[in-house]
Amino acid sequence: MGVRKKEMADQLKEERKSIAFAKLNDYPTSPRKMRLVADIIRGKEVVAALNILKFTRKHSALPMEKLLRSAISNWQAKNTGEDIATANVVVKEIRVDVSRTLKRISPAPQGRAHRIRKRSNHVTIVLDKK
Repeated sequence: MGVRKKEMADQLKEERKSIAFAKLNDYPTSPRKMRLVADIIRGKEVVAALNILKFTRKHSALPMEKLLRSAISNWQAKNTGEDIATANVVVKEIRVDVSRTLKRISPAPQGRAHRIRKRSNHVTIVLDKK
């Protein structure tokens, strides 16, 4: 590994020490439905985001809440001794990316077939101080 590449890798590693994140891979719901929930909590404080997700009636709110709790525990592991409520931790970034699509066939009239696309997604939550 070259010197420049190693210095850049060390710099990125230092930046990532303060940032806590969590990933949810291949969750079987469409990205469009998951983005509706993600847009609600983007940029909010963590405690407020948990309350919002707890009372949101969307199907995607439950796995999103679970993922946010995982990100919070990752943040607490990196910042021992600090309280999450007083540290002003916010949801800095939340990404919902397209994952694999399962292709199924449904029978249609007159011997035809319609394609059914069962979509899934990846969700990444990044927490950081305000």
